[in-house]
Amino acid sequence: MADLARLIDPSKAVIIVVDVQNDFCRPDGALGKAGAPTADAMAMIPTLARLLDAARATGTKIVWLQTIHEDATDSDPWRGRSLNKSADICRKGTWGIEFTDVAPRDDEPVVIKHRYSGFVNTRLDSVLRTLKAETLIMTGVSTNVCVESTARHGFMLDYHVVFVDDCCAAYSREEHEGALYNMRTHFGTVASADALIDAWRATVPAPVG
Repeated sequence: MADLARLIDPSKAVIIVVDVQNDFCRPDGALGKAGAPTADAMAMIPTLARLLDAARATGTKIVWLQTIHEDATDSDPWRGRSLNKSADICRKGTWGIEFTDVAPRDDEPVVIKHRYSGFVNTRLDSVLRTLKAETLIMTGVSTNVCVESTARHGFMLDYHVVFVDDCCAAYSREEHEGALYNMRTHFGTVASADALIDAWRATVPAPVG
């Protein structure tokens, strides 16, 4: 617990919320309509909301990643991803890019991304350096693609990584658990939302939900 508390010290840690958007999470979003099971994504959002409330109570910063795709950023290799099944996901100007049941506050930065990793050709690293972040608390969708890609990239840039297992979701339990195995084995710490909230309660002199 002491090590976790040190890693998630509100003066040094930033929560990254990855792609909690309609096309990824809702059954009537692009992936859901294409047959992807979105129940786990929807089910984890209340736990994520509780974690975000606790983080705000401690002064922990939150940065949101939002996927937006358009012709200007769609290279040939990128259009062929996911066996050519992702062409209609998160198109600019559509309902699908909107956040699902959680949303940034006015003082919480939103970083637009066009690739799996939130660091590729974005301002994410600049935002994090400005916030003096040392630890990335990873949440969002999907566990084994955009969340894992961003976490791996962050680790390579010398950030500590804390991966919140019940504040992430994938489209199968195997994909979710495989990503968690990769994280705990090679890239960082895996912990539950309750473990983070308990650590904040024990160390931060502020009301934590």
